[in-house]
Amino acid sequence: MNERDRSDGEGFVRAADETLRGAYDPPMSLDEYVDRVLENPVAAASGARYVLAAIESEGTREVRERGERLERYRFFDDPFNDGEHAVLGNTAALNAFVDDLRAAAAGRGNDETIVWIDGPTATGKSEFKRCLVNGLREFSKTEAGRRYTVEWNVTGAGGGVGGPGGAASLSYGDGGDASAWYRSPVQAHPLSVFPEDIRESIAEAVDDDAYPIAADVDLDPFSREAYDRLESVYRDEGRRDLFSAITDRDHLHVTSYVVDVGEGIGVLHAEDDGTPKERLVGSWMGGMLRELDSRGRKNPQAFSYDGVLSQGNGVATVVEDASQHADLLRRLLNVPDERRVKLDKGIGMDLDTQLIVISNPDLDAELDRHADREGADPLKALKRRLTRHEFRYLTNRLLEAELLRREVGGVRGVPTVDGVDDGNEGDPSTDLGDDPERDPGDEPGAAALTIDVRGDDGTVTERELAPHAVGAAALYAVVTRLDTEDLPADFGLIEKAKLYETGDIRRETGAGDDERIAIDDVDFGGRDGRNGIPVTYTRDVVADLLGADADRSHPELAVERVVAPTDVLDAMADGLSAAPLFSRSEVAEFESRKAPVVERVRERQREDVIDAALAEATVAEETVAEYVEHVYAWDADEPVETERGPEEPDALAMKVFETETLGRFDEDDYYGTDPTREVAEFRRQRVIRALTRYAWRNRGDEFSVDDVELAEIPELREVLDANDLADVKRRFPELDPTEWADPPTDTETERVKSATIDRLVDRGYSPASAELTSRAVMRDARDEWADLAADEGDDASRRSGRDRSGGNGGGVSWD
Repeated sequence: MNERDRSDGEGFVRAADETLRGAYDPPMSLDEYVDRVLENPVAAASGARYVLAAIESEGTREVRERGERLERYRFFDDPFNDGEHAVLGNTAALNAFVDDLRAAAAGRGNDETIVWIDGPTATGKSEFKRCLVNGLREFSKTEAGRRYTVEWNVTGAGGGVGGPGGAASLSYGDGGDASAWYRSPVQAHPLSVFPEDIRESIAEAVDDDAYPIAADVDLDPFSREAYDRLESVYRDEGRRDLFSAITDRDHLHVTSYVVDVGEGIGVLHAEDDGTPKERLVGSWMGGMLRELDSRGRKNPQAFSYDGVLSQGNGVATVVEDASQHADLLRRLLNVPDERRVKLDKGIGMDLDTQLIVISNPDLDAELDRHADREGADPLKALKRRLTRHEFRYLTNRLLEAELLRREVGGVRGVPTVDGVDDGNEGDPSTDLGDDPERDPGDEPGAAALTIDVRGDDGTVTERELAPHAVGAAALYAVVTRLDTEDLPADFGLIEKAKLYETGDIRRETGAGDDERIAIDDVDFGGRDGRNGIPVTYTRDVVADLLGADADRSHPELAVERVVAPTDVLDAMADGLSAAPLFSRSEVAEFESRKAPVVERVRERQREDVIDAALAEATVAEETVAEYVEHVYAWDADEPVETERGPEEPDALAMKVFETETLGRFDEDDYYGTDPTREVAEFRRQRVIRALTRYAWRNRGDEFSVDDVELAEIPELREVLDANDLADVKRRFPELDPTEWADPPTDTETERVKSATIDRLVDRGYSPASAELTSRAVMRDARDEWADLAADEGDDASRRSGRDRSGGNGGGVSWD
């Protein structure tokens, strides 16, 4: 057994040793560090450049958001923590943030920029901060991402440095260990030890023209104290190699550190208080100051370097909930401008940090307090430096569903939903649901979610969010975030949501044809995602539903423990008026958007149940392809190529397909096996015309019927899907939907229901949720079933009076 795999105390200790061994470099000398920089300039990168390198180190992947294809940095998927704090969506804003870093790292005039991440609550801003910290931490543990600073020991220099008897006086506080090493409290850059002209020479020697290294920083006050004391001793001794003596390995180490909050990353939280100076850089400690003030001035050793800028020196500084610290924003101006802050009169500190402020929209009001003063606006300079990147609510249903699964069930994993359309609209990972082989577990919105809920008495009960429940909640939340003012005529919110998800949609026209609408064909106003139902509201609604039994029962199945999609939608709509975060107008508007979502969810459930019922009756693609080939040859008056050689199109096979498989015609529509005018028009208008359109869309390639993607043609896809109630009625003429809840023994209804439930369970339903869903579908089907019977009677009456010489010339609707 591998020592690391041992499941005892010693094994875990060895595993910890191995983990830490890979996270740090051994202390090195200053010249060894310079060699490292010349080999890998990231070892001396500026804060902006270092953050950029960390983000770029994880590569990119292609996603579709708001209908556009984008390259997304995997760094923001939080791959280091199994996606726990992944930023879902907002890829365009994240890419713009990276562009800011790239410009700042290159010194193209953007190094004065303060990045501003703005957006309403629950849009992923906090996840962005956590993901940033996680990623920088893990990058610093890699060989390519090591971050370095210096540590000092002033003992051993001559008779001792600092006072009578050689007692060391360098420490962080009272007393101190005379043999101790003290690291720079603000992660001082190792190159800052060199004189300025030497730093410039090192920078020129680095082979990286795109991104200059951070060579324009001076020692921090604490390190300067150590340097000056060592320099005083060795200068008094007359050392000609003064710099070498000061930076000897007995006094100076270059050491790597793991980047984290307080160690290269400063984070100022909303609840942090204190004077502006204390929050920004730290404060003098009175008692210690009096004891250590040996030179008649304030000693940097008596300073508490716990301000956000001190902690963030070297990498990044994050101000959370910036509107709570608006008084500090103006004081941050000198940081990007001068790269320096003052600790006190005469004592300053160089800084190298990427400034990031995060806020809700209320910061806008704070920044505009003096807007009416125009040129005299005291915040004008600040606003000029703030580069705003707006986080919005997700408008991609699949991403919203994945986010909700994380919020409700703690589901973890690096995001795999990317919304990229591969050209197959039936792909369940990209479509709102048209695939006859769809398994609800194929996408986060359709998959069931089982959660253990602990009751007040301590007992644990397993509850199920039925298939499509998460997707229903996600879709409802998304449609509340969509603007209606920019909707084209006869264009619905569901279609807009689907367009954002897949990039294009197919719609049927009044002439029975279909058209594709791409995201670029529609001019949306750009306001989507700024308002709407946040995921936190949906999470709380679902949590309440999971905590109580539903008002329903079954003699054998725990249906009361199943949360159905309609349960979630009803609860979301019913709770709007009591939620303080919505205005009255928003409540009314959001309530009105529930109906189309309910209808869409019913369609999804109906597709699941009918597909399961007709699983064995679904037409094979080979059968459809054979029919298409014969129809094409029939129209062209050409033979069909077979293994036996060219043969005439099989008129009987086409008739059987049209009467039995399609169920659109009967014996009276043929002269033997020859089609009447009505059948002939059906073949030309609904089949061949579809092939022609497909060939035109794929022009440029040599067209062959063998190359046709049958599922791409709506008319043929409907045959392949075979998911209509008429197909169920034709396949199971004795099935009675009114008896579905409790079918009589040895009836077709009982047999079909049993097989349907089994297939639904195989596809991700539980027996309880399959029972509830199939009942709901069959309840809705009863009236339609009766309407179908009435329509069939009307059709029979019309056919009995039809002119057998050719009919009325009307085409039969494929639908």
